[in-house]
Amino acid sequence: MDLKEKLLSSFMAFEERVDVHSDLHDVRTQAIKNFENKGFPTKKEEAWKYTSLNSVLKNDFSVFPKHDNALGYADVKKYFLHEIDTYKIVFIDGKFSSFLSSTTHDGLDVCLMSAALTKPKYKAVIDQYFNRIANRDDSLTSLNTAFAFEGAYINIPNNKVADKPVEIIHLSTGNEAALMVQPRSLIIVGKNAQVQIIERHQSLNSNPVLTNSVTEIFTDERAMADYYKIQNDSHNANLIDNTYIAQKRDSIASVHTFSFGGNITRNNLNFYHQGEHVESTLKGITIIDDKQLVDHHTLVNHAEPNCVSHQNYKGIFNGSSTGVFNGKIYVEKEAQKTDAFQNNNNIILSEKATVNAKPQLEIFADDVKCSHGCTIGQLDESAMFYMQSRGIPQKEAKALLMYAFSNEAIESIKIPELKNRITKIIAAKLGVNIGFDL
Repeated sequence: MDLKEKLLSSFMAFEERVDVHSDLHDVRTQAIKNFENKGFPTKKEEAWKYTSLNSVLKNDFSVFPKHDNALGYADVKKYFLHEIDTYKIVFIDGKFSSFLSSTTHDGLDVCLMSAALTKPKYKAVIDQYFNRIANRDDSLTSLNTAFAFEGAYINIPNNKVADKPVEIIHLSTGNEAALMVQPRSLIIVGKNAQVQIIERHQSLNSNPVLTNSVTEIFTDERAMADYYKIQNDSHNANLIDNTYIAQKRDSIASVHTFSFGGNITRNNLNFYHQGEHVESTLKGITIIDDKQLVDHHTLVNHAEPNCVSHQNYKGIFNGSSTGVFNGKIYVEKEAQKTDAFQNNNNIILSEKATVNAKPQLEIFADDVKCSHGCTIGQLDESAMFYMQSRGIPQKEAKALLMYAFSNEAIESIKIPELKNRITKIIAAKLGVNIGFDL
């Protein structure tokens, strides 16, 4: 039985097993039908022409963990932002860990999606927001919707500033020979509200893992949301991440994606403007080697006038690694005075590394300022020569140039402790002690 057949055969048992909101039955049924019709994406589809899942799908994934697994804090502390106090929502093999988590209902909700889906007091919110902006035509989003039950539920009410960042941590123990998990998260940021969120998926051994994640984020009028994704997993971990963000007028939302590890990582990031004077920021740093693959697909849908979007993705590729960037800016006819910028720059350090880039602009308004650019090349030899002539060893000179290349995305991180953490990870990836004041 292949994975698709296993998922289809498990669907009815899943619905009977979980205590789900009755209104979700039709949503789930339609979603699983869509997945059944479309199946897993293949390279025959334009959006997946550079990324094949065939090698991943050959694994005999367990759809549901067979055991309840526990971890001690000392075993996983290094994966948390332990330098500061944070709210934490921690999952082990897809199941909530109350021991490692720190949730709250004191003035804001930082808790579980399963609670929001099953408790009557959340019904109005679920009816208003759940599955409203997720792409219902996408087969993997549909698969997640069909099995949606556990994940993070964050609701910041109007005029509330979250007093500390929120960490969403997904840990895989490797106690299953191969495991598939499908977290579903819903994040609502009310009018004039603010929140900072850090998300990490981490496998703790070399057993194969496939994560099919969907996150829906809603920022209301004048809201601010900063979302940081740390992807530094083992070489047998595979992540397909679909994030959808809807922004009301005068709201500001940013997503920083740091892709340093994993086997196949696919990031689908979609912004939808639903009011004037919206600001959207999408930034990413990718540093990979060996046979790793990172695929960024972005969409910013400018549907209202006087909005701004800024995309800037940097990639450094070594070994036989593969990078993909497919970024689209879509400006509708009504979206006059749009200011949209997109940039994708890549450095190739090996003859076997590959980068496939496809920046796109689709503009139907006539009073806009839009631009895009893409570069693929090697390190500047003249800059290397200049640094070495002043006594900087070749390895350190190379690392300094690569750090400077990726610095823009680092500098815009608003959490100092996270900025320090990312800088250290980059130094480790580059194989040097850069020596910056952290």
